[in-house]
Amino acid sequence: MKNIRSKGISFFQKTKNEIKEGNVFILFFLVLFTIPLSHLVNSLFIGLLVLCSVFYFTKKHLNKKSVFYILVLLYVWMSFSLIWSFDKSASIKSLSKEICFIIMPFVFFISKLISKETIYKIVSFFSYSVLFYAVFFVFRAFYRWVLTNNKEVFFEHELVTKELNAVHFSVFVSFSLLYFITKTSKTLYTISIQIFLIAFLVLLQSKIIIITTFLLVFIYLFFYSKTANRLRLRNLILFGSILLLSFFYKKIKERIEFEFQVNSESSLGHTVIEKEAIGSNVISMKEAWENEKFNQTDFFSGSSFRVYQMRLFFEIMDEENVFWKGLGLNASYKSIENKSLKYNVFRGNDAIEGYQKKNFHNQYIQVFAELGFIGFMILILILVINTVNAFKSKNFMHITFAILMISLFLTESFLWRQRGVVFFTLFYCLFNSYAVSNNKGQTLALGLRYN
Repeated sequence: MKNIRSKGISFFQKTKNEIKEGNVFILFFLVLFTIPLSHLVNSLFIGLLVLCSVFYFTKKHLNKKSVFYILVLLYVWMSFSLIWSFDKSASIKSLSKEICFIIMPFVFFISKLISKETIYKIVSFFSYSVLFYAVFFVFRAFYRWVLTNNKEVFFEHELVTKELNAVHFSVFVSFSLLYFITKTSKTLYTISIQIFLIAFLVLLQSKIIIITTFLLVFIYLFFYSKTANRLRLRNLILFGSILLLSFFYKKIKERIEFEFQVNSESSLGHTVIEKEAIGSNVISMKEAWENEKFNQTDFFSGSSFRVYQMRLFFEIMDEENVFWKGLGLNASYKSIENKSLKYNVFRGNDAIEGYQKKNFHNQYIQVFAELGFIGFMILILILVINTVNAFKSKNFMHITFAILMISLFLTESFLWRQRGVVFFTLFYCLFNSYAVSNNKGQTLALGLRYN
């Protein structure tokens, strides 16, 4: 008991000394660890991170990095949107949720320069924490299954929680899985973890993340693993793949056109409302784009719903004439609801909300609709800088993060959720801080010099 107590005191003292020296990596981990928990708990640790960073700040830790300014610029533009917002109360409320676009750059601005080893530690700790949550959710699912005999507890939102969101958590699982795959020591222990996380990812049933994950595994095996250095046929395989793709281009095009017209429940994006809650009439993507009216029993698959929302986006932008500045931060809901009432999509009931209450479920469209072309271009610039630095740094976990975000934004408004904005801004700053320091101030990305 004394030994455990002494180790605890030693760890606490060591952590305190690290924070005094400006190394707040343990607090970064605690912020990441609490992302799946309640927003209040996560916010408390974000506040602790800021307080410690400010309290132990010294001028020797001041690091001016223009790569972080772009995040601040996006938040400034969000703030400006209050002036013309169609729903000022919603915009004001959302500004507090998006505050990490300023908080994280500020913390990295006044904290000690992050080393490659520290980044590896944070990624490692976060990956193990995701594993911990995944194991907990599986045990909880088994317990609920014994009580209810309902197999649905092992899938999607039922496996985690609807509030946590299966798609969002699948991003964390994918990130964690790629970390364990890149570990050089291939023991039975690490292989077992990989198999478990793959199974858990499949149970979450986010097709876009599953596809992206296997694409990333392919990239790692062919270009970044030790095996890749011995693959003399790599270029030949890639050339053959491109040749086959061009050969089957016509068939692929015909298949896409067929999928656009077929009334299918399968889709890349998850369904926002379960079919059982609405009815049996499945709407195709073509119908979602063209129908003048819908019925209360019409069900939209994940893909057809996103086509329908894209249709609303184009109509709203055309009617409201807000191409450059948008409707205002989080001010698109009223316009979406009005359009949805016009088209008579499922309006919900006492047990579940209707389609008219849903956002665009596409980060690119969400930003364009609410922050206009200017906000959209700032977001694209953030993603481009992040991706360019990822490949320049040759850090595969940075590459994983960059590609995951680009693909996720196609089906989710990830940054409009607290968990999403905390995860994105922290890892963006974390990875790009090393991308800058690793190049010793000489790197140029899109004309931005890193000091």
